[in-house]
Amino acid sequence: MTSFEDLPIRDDLRGRSPYGAPQKVVPVALNVNENTHPIPEDVAHDIVARVAAAILQLNRYPDREFTELREAFARYLGHGLTPEQIWAANGSNEVLQHLLQAFGGPGRRALGFSPTYSMYSLLASGTGTEWVDAPRDADYELSAETAVAAIEQHDPDVVFLCAPNNPTGTPVSLDTIRAVADAARGIVIVDEAYFEFADPGTPSALELLEGRPRLVVSRTMSKAFAFAGARVGYLAADPALIDALRLVRLPYHLSALTQAAALAALAHSGEMLAMVDEIRGQRDRIVRELGRLGFRAYRSGSNFVLFGGVDEPAALWQALLERGVLIRDIGLPGSLRVSAGTEAETTAFLEAIALFAPSAANRIGA
Repeated sequence: MTSFEDLPIRDDLRGRSPYGAPQKVVPVALNVNENTHPIPEDVAHDIVARVAAAILQLNRYPDREFTELREAFARYLGHGLTPEQIWAANGSNEVLQHLLQAFGGPGRRALGFSPTYSMYSLLASGTGTEWVDAPRDADYELSAETAVAAIEQHDPDVVFLCAPNNPTGTPVSLDTIRAVADAARGIVIVDEAYFEFADPGTPSALELLEGRPRLVVSRTMSKAFAFAGARVGYLAADPALIDALRLVRLPYHLSALTQAAALAALAHSGEMLAMVDEIRGQRDRIVRELGRLGFRAYRSGSNFVLFGGVDEPAALWQALLERGVLIRDIGLPGSLRVSAGTEAETTAFLEAIALFAPSAANRIGA
């Protein structure tokens, strides 16, 4: 059988693996940081109605500038943003790809702080951008001093700050983001995909946009909005930077159906986000209970928890899977990651992992 390695693929892509997480049908799936709460029924009906109306005009191209959607995102984000400062695409990954297509590329360098979201380096590879991993501080934290030192050392054209960080959940302070934005000569991307799950009162990097035309704040509807299947990501930045993204986007890249569904969800943002407090509560419950069981749960500002103290991550992952609970082995030594689900899903996870706690008499396979 032919593999893609047998084809005349680009040399810089040889030996690489595509992004992916195990997709298995199990009673409790807590491995890809989804919002596991269903969309409220009345919101679902409105989404269906708006999509149905859009279907009647599918013989026409959609609004290329997705004007109404940009207006809705600007209202949702606040901070005095205007539609001219908003961009959107099919998931935040395409938003990030547009940024690398416009500001990365051959002969240019992107910098991230490892461990971080693995798609950053894959998107860099896909756009011919050199990728550089810089280290974090202890416990996966990132201080302004550490971040600025990496920028001074590597002089990147693009900097990625995941705030809070995936896969560790670590929050990033506004002081660190400000220091990076002021130190970097290139584009600074603050990926706030999980921002809505941050503790109340946590400031957003949106506060720093004014006067910083090379700063970008990226968001997604996949997480807090429970809209992962709709594939809608967006960003806020200076209007000049938004204009640059038009050079690389495909024509009519956001379908009329996507725009209609996203507008409906944003119209019900209060209902869509009502579940965030519950998810945050389940996250904090996971942190407390894992600590009680003898695991090491790291600080998290997201809807997931990274925990250490696991002697054999692959074996524990398999043991939980056999009990109907799917979490994520992200390849960090002695660690696994679990998403915060509903109360019932969280209970199922905690009951299953309690069998294999460091202090438990039970052992994997017993």
